[in-house]
Amino acid sequence: MTVIGTGYLGATHAICMAALGYEVMGVDTDSDKIVKLAGGEVPFFEPGLPELLAKALDSGRLRFSTSFEEAAAFGDVHFVCVGTPQLEGSHAADMQYVDAAFEELALHIDRRALLVGKSTVPVGTASRLAGRVRSIAPAGPLAEVAWCPEFLREGFAVEDTMRPERLVFGVESAWAEDMLRRSFDPVITPDMPVVVTDMATAELVKVAANSFLATKISYINAMAQVCEAAGADVQDLATAVGLDSRIGKRFLRPGLGFGGGCLPKDIRAFTHRAEELGVGHAVAFLREVDAINMSLRHRTVDLVQEIAGGSVAGLKIAALGIAFKPDSDDIRDAPALEVIDQLRQLGADVRVYDPVAMDNARAVRPELTYCDSALGAARDADVVILLTEWAAFREIEPAMMGRVVRQRRIIDGRHALDSARWRAADWRYKALGRPA
Repeated sequence: MTVIGTGYLGATHAICMAALGYEVMGVDTDSDKIVKLAGGEVPFFEPGLPELLAKALDSGRLRFSTSFEEAAAFGDVHFVCVGTPQLEGSHAADMQYVDAAFEELALHIDRRALLVGKSTVPVGTASRLAGRVRSIAPAGPLAEVAWCPEFLREGFAVEDTMRPERLVFGVESAWAEDMLRRSFDPVITPDMPVVVTDMATAELVKVAANSFLATKISYINAMAQVCEAAGADVQDLATAVGLDSRIGKRFLRPGLGFGGGCLPKDIRAFTHRAEELGVGHAVAFLREVDAINMSLRHRTVDLVQEIAGGSVAGLKIAALGIAFKPDSDDIRDAPALEVIDQLRQLGADVRVYDPVAMDNARAVRPELTYCDSALGAARDADVVILLTEWAAFREIEPAMMGRVVRQRRIIDGRHALDSARWRAADWRYKALGRPA
């Protein structure tokens, strides 16, 4: 098999498939990525993946190339894993990379092969591409398209690839289904659901799932603001609501909200596509989900100002975390960066630390003050703010950090800290939706 695109999704898929025993070729137009991967270097942070890459390369089952012609000759099944970022100036998905990958590959397909999309795309893309592939591939109708959405969680991508909760196959023929089953045979267990459906439904599964998760996150954060106004405790509320088996506790943690390269742009692209289909009213609520999420960044800044006595001008602020979530170096649409930027605009001297995301942050925010540890960032700080819930931050000893700060004031932007421990160490603790 080949994997077209060696970004986060593609590199993970290629490495894991080779580890499962398949002969795999990873393909990318970015020669720098190819050189790094071929040399054993994963160009992003993902726990467990570097070790798996080394084993896959040593086995001889994994190779990399920049040639689509070579890929077409090599592969029976081609997984297209390129990105679909938000289109500049629009909420629509930018399809140029997916379209280009399918077209360039199809031009070289001269025998029966399956081209499988794994990218998150607007519904209708698969059908459009299937027609295009048939029309330009030398193999004609023997070049089939299928869709198999990915459900990777950053920080757990290896686990999610090797032991998926479910697989969704959007296919047009029994042959395509058989090829996909053969492609995932090592991970398909007797009790693992495999949903076989049409391509349009398969495309919708990913955006529908992400929209539901985003809605749960924004819902509990809306409740946090109600709790704050009413003097209630949103953590207790979330616990009680989550005990309802119809709802469940996952994604009911209040805090700074979601970011990253998936949820924000996916719900916007979904809304845009629904409007194109004439059913925008059906998903209009997703605009409010997005608005609630974005407002949390401003509200977190308000909390810092409140605990600081009304103004942060001239104060030293320690910002713990940059990545949009722990166990990742991904800073795309990271709420932490926006909070940091807003605090700096208000005159604060912000010192920043993240265990793995600072190199990525330096590339886009070279003007920030970066520190080499959490305690270094907190030295002489007037306020500490937790922005990414890294395990190392949750395990900080409050008394030890209390000895280096100027004032013991902390904003728990992720509801990740034990408030009783911090208050027992004479810290003023605030979090959205929690009583003082």
